[in-house]
Amino acid sequence: MRTLIYLLIGILFGITMFKSEAASWFRIYEMFQFQSFHMYGIIGSALGLGIIITQAIKRFNIKSIYGEKIEFQPKDKAFKRYMFGGILFGLGWALAGACPGPMYTLIGVGYLPVLVVLIAAIFGTFLYGLLKDKLPH
Repeated sequence: MRTLIYLLIGILFGITMFKSEAASWFRIYEMFQFQSFHMYGIIGSALGLGIIITQAIKRFNIKSIYGEKIEFQPKDKAFKRYMFGGILFGLGWALAGACPGPMYTLIGVGYLPVLVVLIAAIFGTFLYGLLKDKLPH
């Protein structure tokens, strides 16, 4: 039953990404060229909503839809590592024209060249799994 709920949420997320043009390579290109506020508005809205929801969960001890307690793990103060990871993520996003969410949306609506990006992402994840013990964390 959980799998069906997650599948339906994923489909709704994909439709929202496509209809809002957040999965559009042209919108992403405009964002990285600082030519349009569209993507910054979507990202900023998501960030603001995420902060409000996270604070509400913490303050009112809101449980998941399955009645489980939601726990937040404290983050360390390794600013350098988050900066490096963010820069790598942004470069990949700019080069591919899609981050992981829109990547699946674009494949779902038939933009098959994005399969190359998906394969590269899977390969990168596999490579990280092989090298993670040798990397500084």
